[in-house]
Amino acid sequence: MSAVKSIESSAVEAQMAALGANARAAAHALAALPAAAKRAAIEAAADALAAAGDEIIAANGEDMAAARAANLNAAMLDRLALDGGRVAAMVDGLREVAHLDDPVGRVLAEWSRPNGLRIERVSVPIGVIGIIYESRPNVTADAGALCLMSGNAAILRCGSESLRSSSAIADSLRRGLRAAGVPENCIQLVPTRERAAVGILLAMDEDIDVIVPRGGRSLIERVKQDSRIPVLAHLDGICHVYVHAAADAEKAREVTFNAKMRRTGVCGAAETLLIDRAALAMLPAILAPLFEAGCEVRGDEEARALDSRAGAAGAADWDSEYLDAIIAVRTVDGLDAAIAHVNRHGSHHTDAIISEDQAAAGRFLDEVDSAITVHNASTQYADGGEFGMGAEIGISNGKLHARGPVGVEQLTTYKYKVHGSGQVRP
Repeated sequence: MSAVKSIESSAVEAQMAALGANARAAAHALAALPAAAKRAAIEAAADALAAAGDEIIAANGEDMAAARAANLNAAMLDRLALDGGRVAAMVDGLREVAHLDDPVGRVLAEWSRPNGLRIERVSVPIGVIGIIYESRPNVTADAGALCLMSGNAAILRCGSESLRSSSAIADSLRRGLRAAGVPENCIQLVPTRERAAVGILLAMDEDIDVIVPRGGRSLIERVKQDSRIPVLAHLDGICHVYVHAAADAEKAREVTFNAKMRRTGVCGAAETLLIDRAALAMLPAILAPLFEAGCEVRGDEEARALDSRAGAAGAADWDSEYLDAIIAVRTVDGLDAAIAHVNRHGSHHTDAIISEDQAAAGRFLDEVDSAITVHNASTQYADGGEFGMGAEIGISNGKLHARGPVGVEQLTTYKYKVHGSGQVRP
C-alpha cells in the first residue's frame, strides 16, 4: 500500500512541477503582451465558453448528482449549480473584463531628483497566481480572465466536487486562447482530486508568486498556516445590517430582506441584523418577509418579545457565518453600540447602515473597520462586477496589498524605473 501511495504521490508531484514550469514560461510571455492582444484573447475565450455551454452544463449535472449523493448542504449545492443563465453570466463577465482598462504599465508616480535622475513607479503583473477555491465553478472563468487581463498566469485548484464542471470551463478557455495565438498555459487547472496537490501547490514558491484561497474557514486557515507563498485571502463573511434610529422603514425592510435572502450562500450575505432600540417598532415589518421566505430568525429578548416566531440567539450566533437562510437579530443602544458590535463580531468584510441621518451614516462608514461599508443599500453589492471592476477573484478583508473586491488592478504590483544620463553615486 505504501509503495502505491509513493507512486501516486510522485505522479502528483510531477504533474504539479509541470504546471509550475508551464505557468512561469507563460507568465513571461504574457507580461510583454499588449492590451489589444489580451483583450482579443479574453474575447476568444468568451466565444469558446459560450460555444461549450451544453458541454459545461452536462459536466455540471454529473457534479451535482455526485454532490447530492454526498449530501452536500443547500448552500454548497447552490454555489456548485450551473444553468444556461449562469453560463451566460460567465460569458458576459469575460467580455466585461476584456473591456476594462489595462492595469499594466500605468505610471503611478513620477518625479525627478536634484542629480537629474528621473524615477517612475509603474504597475506590473505579479507573475504567477495560484488560486484555490471551493464549489463555485464560475471562479474558473472569472479568475482566468482577471489573471490574463492583469498579465498573470493562473494555476487554478478547484474543489473536488466541481472538477468536472471546472475542467469543462478551463478547457473551453484554453481553446479560446489557442485560437487567439496566446499561450494556453496562461490558464491551467490542476487536473487531480488528490488532496496532496494542495500541499504541493502551497510549497511551490519558486514558481508561484501569490496564493489566493477562496472558500470556507477550514480552507483559508489551512492555506494561511501551510503556505510558503504570500497569501491574499478573506476569512469569513460575517456581514451586518444596522437599522439606525433614523432609518426609513421601507428601506430597512427591503434592504434587510435582499441582504439576507437574495443568495444566502455568498460571502456578502447579511448574517446579523442590528436594530436600534429607538427603531424597534420597525422590527415586525422587517422580519415578516423573512419569515414568509422560510428564513430562521434567532433573536435576543427584545426581538423575541416582538415576534414569538423568533428563536433564542446564543453567544455563538453573533460570530457565525451561516451561509444559509438564518439571521441573528440583536438590539443595540445607538450608533456607538452598533459600531462596537460590528468591529467586535464582524469579519471586516461588508457592513451596512440604514439611516436618513447623513452624519450618523458618515460615522458608520468611517468607523466600522471593514473592507466595504455601505449606506442604504444591500450588503450583497459586495461584488467586483457591481463595483464596475468586471469579475473578481474574491473579497479580501485583509489590510495589506488589496482590500475589498480583488479585480485586475489588485492583481498587479509595481516596480521602479530609474532614468539617468550617466550619473554615478558619490
